[in-house]
Amino acid sequence: MKPSFDSNRRKLVIAAGISLLPLGGAVCGAASGGVVTRDDGGAGASSSSGGLYPSYNTRPKAADASGMTRSATEIAARIKLGLNIGNTLEAIGGETAWGNPLISQALIDTAKAKGFDAIRLPCSWNQYANAATAEISRTWLNRVKDVVQYCINADMYVVLNIHWDGGWLENNVTPAAKDGVIAKQRAFWEQIATHLRDYDERLVLASANEPNCETKQQMEVLYAYHQAFIDTVRSTGGRNAYRTLVLQAPNTSIDNAAALWYKMPVDSATNRLMTEVHFYTPFQFALMTEDQSWGKMFYYWGKDYHSTVEPDRNTIWGEEDNVDQQMAIVKRLFTDAGVPVILGEYGAIIRSTPKDLERHLASRVHWLKYVTQKALANGLLPFLWDTGGLIDRNTQAILDPRGLDAVLSGAGKI
Repeated sequence: MKPSFDSNRRKLVIAAGISLLPLGGAVCGAASGGVVTRDDGGAGASSSSGGLYPSYNTRPKAADASGMTRSATEIAARIKLGLNIGNTLEAIGGETAWGNPLISQALIDTAKAKGFDAIRLPCSWNQYANAATAEISRTWLNRVKDVVQYCINADMYVVLNIHWDGGWLENNVTPAAKDGVIAKQRAFWEQIATHLRDYDERLVLASANEPNCETKQQMEVLYAYHQAFIDTVRSTGGRNAYRTLVLQAPNTSIDNAAALWYKMPVDSATNRLMTEVHFYTPFQFALMTEDQSWGKMFYYWGKDYHSTVEPDRNTIWGEEDNVDQQMAIVKRLFTDAGVPVILGEYGAIIRSTPKDLERHLASRVHWLKYVTQKALANGLLPFLWDTGGLIDRNTQAILDPRGLDAVLSGAGKI
């Protein structure tokens, strides 16, 4: 998810997935090569970040397969339900700048105890880096490593990305910006991958979040960003030579993927790639917070959940048949080709204004359960978007028990 701003440039947003809370950032990250690990586990010559930044791949290791035996497909089979820790590590201004406390071991343990198998960590890096050298603060690298360790301590998989991060990648999927973006990607991912290199297969790295990509020309640039990310992570060696990596569809849109995605990038490792899409459809039900000239908010979703009290707020497009169609597209594009897919974000807000409030709440539960269920049925691994509305991050109390039960039920966990 991307941050939204009002006319005064204040962060306003929505917590897609649980409740109407301040939202925040979401998006971008990828990288490019340094040292290329050879089949014999040695390392080839180092490449520079296009001359813009120094190389940070100064200590590549020989490839190390220990703790990395599972393929992307085998890892996917172990994840039935994931949770985003949103509006936190990706927050512009610092981890607590958007109103959440520091991520704690207690939060991760609670997520595990409630039935989640994996954590997605949207993360910002650019604000912690030297503008001239792209060197990331050691303090921030260590903080992110601490949070990754919380997930490993709980025996959970953890997906770490470069999120919106000010839009330096996400808003620049263009030929003109390509060289500069790849240079920064290479510099960032050399540092991130090296710092986290010793973690086993439970750490998964993700190239970007929601890269803006609408045309075939932009798709070629996005492929270059993904290829750079793969090559850079692999170049650091050690367990990164075999680490599972996640590549985002254009805009993480299923329709854009169907129109533009036509190949998988090259990878020196076998069956270690996943792809990623997001799902907030229909937008008028899942995220929209005020009526627009082109359409109104929907409060009631699902053919059996329409309201007779407030019929003008019934969903008129994007119901169960659309979910079925969208998930089937992903299955055809990726799952049937042996490529696992992360549904990296999905969710629908709770509203307080519907006149038929109980029906609205029931329809949201239905949406959450149905999308979770259909995602898994088509080979997608669902990661619920949450910014603090599901689990109270101070007390670990469950704030949205109906929403939690909906996704657990959809995942076959209850």
